[in-house]
Amino acid sequence: MKENVNNARRNKKSNKELKIEKQRRWLVFITIWTFFLSIGINLVSELFLNNSDILVSFFILIIIVITGIFFDMVGIAVASTNITPFNSMAANRVKGSKEAVDIVKNASQVSNFCNDVVGDICGIVSGATAISIVFQLGSRFEFMETTVLAVILNGLLAAVTVGGKALGKNIAMEKSTQIVYRFGYIIAFFKKPFGKVKGGRDIG
Repeated sequence: MKENVNNARRNKKSNKELKIEKQRRWLVFITIWTFFLSIGINLVSELFLNNSDILVSFFILIIIVITGIFFDMVGIAVASTNITPFNSMAANRVKGSKEAVDIVKNASQVSNFCNDVVGDICGIVSGATAISIVFQLGSRFEFMETTVLAVILNGLLAAVTVGGKALGKNIAMEKSTQIVYRFGYIIAFFKKPFGKVKGGRDIG
């Protein structure tokens, strides 16, 4: 009996150590991934901004803001949803349900990636894009002072971002199961050759 208790304690300690090691690996991985992802997004946005007019720059800014709001919504939905309906879907071979189960099982990492990595990068890049637009406006219309324009545009950007994320949060809390399922479906879609998901059925 005593030996069984000791073995259980060793297994518990071992599981705890494995969990800590997994968290450390994730920390290193997400830090490195964020570094290169941030560089890539910044390079692409700068490439487009340097060779585009003001309207295209505004369009790029809108896309960046929408992307940040979307991933923030997904991150909240993943963190607040329950795995039970996805297990039921997986048992019935519903397309995308297995991926949804994996997403919920790794909710901490997925939420961290969506909210902190993508969300923060979009916030930084959108701010830099707004400054670039201000300089474009200043040079085209020969504004002597662009400080006020920069303050107004960044204030508007912050208001839209915060308002959009607040709206997205409400949707994510109310529709978490549908959002996570659709996200899992998208992942399943791109996992299959030529974008085809074979077998299973859709829940509509």
